[in-house]
Amino acid sequence: MVRPVFSDPRVRAVFRAYPPELRSCLLELRRLIFDTASKTKDVGKLRETLKWGQPSYLTAESNSGTTIRIDEAKNEPGKYALHVHCQTDLISRFRELYPRKFEYRGNRAIVLQAGRKIPRAALRHCIALALTYRLRKRGRN
Repeated sequence: MVRPVFSDPRVRAVFRAYPPELRSCLLELRRLIFDTASKTKDVGKLRETLKWGQPSYLTAESNSGTTIRIDEAKNEPGKYALHVHCQTDLISRFRELYPRKFEYRGNRAIVLQAGRKIPRAALRHCIALALTYRLRKRGRN
């Protein structure tokens, strides 16, 4: 799996500030995002930055998808989340595809529990759908 180097020191600092167990989970999720992007047609290189203080992943090179943000789940100790733009239909699509694989929050997040095995193939598929969201909206995929 890809182990990307932090190009933005602000993002690195956010990861260092997480409690160790959550940091480990979020770093694994970060690697999965980069790895999925590298293996998904038409996505191109991701740009990692902060949006609303959260590590965020943009398909800046290809503009193929919507932004993915990751962070600890607010007011839910031991949980972390993968967020997508709330005005997309992505979370409803994820719910249809994986009704019992994940916890969902509204129309914006998949919530995961630290210390539990993640359904890797399903999560990779959801990430790929987010990274290619705009291509589908334009009718290219």
